[in-house]
Amino acid sequence: QTQGTIFPAPNFNPIMDAQVLGGALQGISCEKDVLIDILTQRCNSQRLMIAEAYRDMYGRDLITDLKENLSHHFKEVMVGLMYQPASYDAHELWHALKGADIEEKCLIDILASRSNVEIFQMKEAYLIQYNNDLQQDIASETSGHFRDTLMNLAQGTRMEGYADPSTAAQDAMILWEACQRKTGEHKNMLQMILCNRSYQQLWMVFQEFQNISGQDIVDAINECYDGYFQELLVAIVLCVRDKPSYFAYRLYSAIHDFGFHNKTVIRILIARSEIDLMTIRQRYKERYGKSLFHDIKHFASGHYESALLAICAGDAEDY
Repeated sequence: QTQGTIFPAPNFNPIMDAQVLGGALQGISCEKDVLIDILTQRCNSQRLMIAEAYRDMYGRDLITDLKENLSHHFKEVMVGLMYQPASYDAHELWHALKGADIEEKCLIDILASRSNVEIFQMKEAYLIQYNNDLQQDIASETSGHFRDTLMNLAQGTRMEGYADPSTAAQDAMILWEACQRKTGEHKNMLQMILCNRSYQQLWMVFQEFQNISGQDIVDAINECYDGYFQELLVAIVLCVRDKPSYFAYRLYSAIHDFGFHNKTVIRILIARSEIDLMTIRQRYKERYGKSLFHDIKHFASGHYESALLAICAGDAEDY
């Protein structure tokens, strides 16, 4: 059972919160601590109610006011918190596809880890927000087998809950051959299985793969393929096995391999805050010895640091 770090606030009063935020934003100097106290301690549906009360009260849009009063990464965190989850995913995908450089890792993180329902809602949000079709944008902005796999994931047609032991060995054989022969056709078969079989089915397939080849599927993929196609396939496998562990690994590499890749850290903390961030924190500590809280404190500073730590909901022993 996974667990988030942000829950609905008890005794919630959106009108009072809107009033306090208005005071914090309209003053001569923006009271950032107040913004953190309110926006990181309310769940997403409560934040949306606050935004509505704010509009009624001031005739202004809360997101616009946050953008005008804040800057840099702190602004990204506060604004990011104000999106509904599907809209936030859509926003991140749009910027990953349409920014100066394509951010392949963002595409991988989101599309490899979301359920059919989440993908459906995200595509809908993408269309509403940007008047573009997500699948068409993926098709035009990416290429090769990486593109084909993303397109497949973006269909949101993975089987759910279904598992058939009798076909698991068959699928495992196909995967093993695909790792041996690496033709275009084999790559297609590989991604078709990883994108469309249920998580329960893939568990059995990976087990069978190990039996047939004497090798873990991740090691086999890493040996046989490269580039973003390989990264995407591995991400799918890791998400099937344990999503919180996948995100712990992504946070660790974003913090340590790239000199604190802010966008990735912000995106994962916000997107997972009500789903499994508490579990991600536990995996992080188990796997890397240092807590996520400790590493954020070490690399971030100021109100930006305070906001990230508040979302993380760190404990005293995490310092």
